[in-house]
Amino acid sequence: MHNLKLPKTIPVINPLLLRDILFRIDKRTALFLELPVSKRIELLRALTPKVRQDILLRIPEHDVAGIMQAVDPDEATDMLQILTKHRRERVLRLLSQEMQDSLSTLLEFDAQTAAGLMTLDYIQVQKNETMADVAKRFKRHEKSTGRPPVVLVMDDHKLNGFLPGYQLGLAEKHDEVSRFMKRVASISFAATHKEVLRMFQSHPHDKVVVLNDAGNILGIIYSDDVLKLMHEREASSLYDFAGISPEETVTDTTQKKVQHRYKWLIINLGTAFLAAFAVGLFEDTLNKYVLLAIYMPIVAGMGGNAATQTLAVIVRGIALRQIQLSTALRTLKNELGAGLINGLINGVLVALVVIAVNGDYQIAIILGFAMVINLLVAAFFGTLVPLIMSKLGKDPAASATIFITTATDVLGFIVFLGLASLILA
Repeated sequence: MHNLKLPKTIPVINPLLLRDILFRIDKRTALFLELPVSKRIELLRALTPKVRQDILLRIPEHDVAGIMQAVDPDEATDMLQILTKHRRERVLRLLSQEMQDSLSTLLEFDAQTAAGLMTLDYIQVQKNETMADVAKRFKRHEKSTGRPPVVLVMDDHKLNGFLPGYQLGLAEKHDEVSRFMKRVASISFAATHKEVLRMFQSHPHDKVVVLNDAGNILGIIYSDDVLKLMHEREASSLYDFAGISPEETVTDTTQKKVQHRYKWLIINLGTAFLAAFAVGLFEDTLNKYVLLAIYMPIVAGMGGNAATQTLAVIVRGIALRQIQLSTALRTLKNELGAGLINGLINGVLVALVVIAVNGDYQIAIILGFAMVINLLVAAFFGTLVPLIMSKLGKDPAASATIFITTATDVLGFIVFLGLASLILA
């Protein structure tokens, strides 16, 4: 089969075709098989995991093999893992020997580690070899696999660096590889995806070499694999932030969507009752001064918005390892200072609006002070809660949200209505 390396970016697909394949189960397989191999691969990358699995299980095995032969081994491994055991074995027998060997190697490793992200498109050369010798091996690998390899330079069986591919066309044939060698980063095969992301974020590379415990080369991780992983993590964090199961997709039925969402909504309902209980403590005050009820949501809403801003900054700092609970004092002071100043600015503005619209100076003062206090509350909880969650090993972006929202709502109402009870009594 002809090998064609395709980019791993998610392409732009005809929206009508995508819609029909996502939702028309009766037409899905036929529509997919009408496409050429390159378009099939592009489409598979745009589909939800469940639909992708359904297609790979329904189409003929030789079509599955054709798709796998046209992608990188690491991407083909992901597809293989979707298939049933017997179908996987039958598809493997249809692949070229080189692809079979690559997939057999990759399937041995945990998909959640650095080894699960790597590909095997590399060759090893000694630093004293000539460029002519390297060029021959480079062409032989490319002809065999359809993919250009990374040239890794060795010195006494240890990784020494890599040779940029463009040098093969610029250097003299008799030049030694060591003259053009560049440094290359490496990582343990057992490193987690989080550690891989951290390496690329802290020290940007276009590739990283994966090593085993003995320091031997196992494979290469490219930056596009890491970008794909980052996109997946961003989507996962967004789902966590919204309280949605990672398994939910746009194609799920009404029943499935209810199953995925109802628990989080019930939890949020509980926090809403807590806020309602806080308001209920001041029922007499609200009955006497109905105007308070009109402005009450402003206090809670502004507190929630301010807390979200602080949360975003702190979570990013945690991800970049710029801050932890033990070093948070200076940041907390700065966030409280910003909360105080923003509270004063917005407190004055909202007080002026109340005076202009309602002519009530007392409620204007109450609302202004409540705004300042609630933005301080937002800064305090927005800073400390994600740091505490991270310390406990929880996702700070997802797990902190409900606590911060509850704090700004409940304390915002208590402060606003508490001040009103004292001043208007």
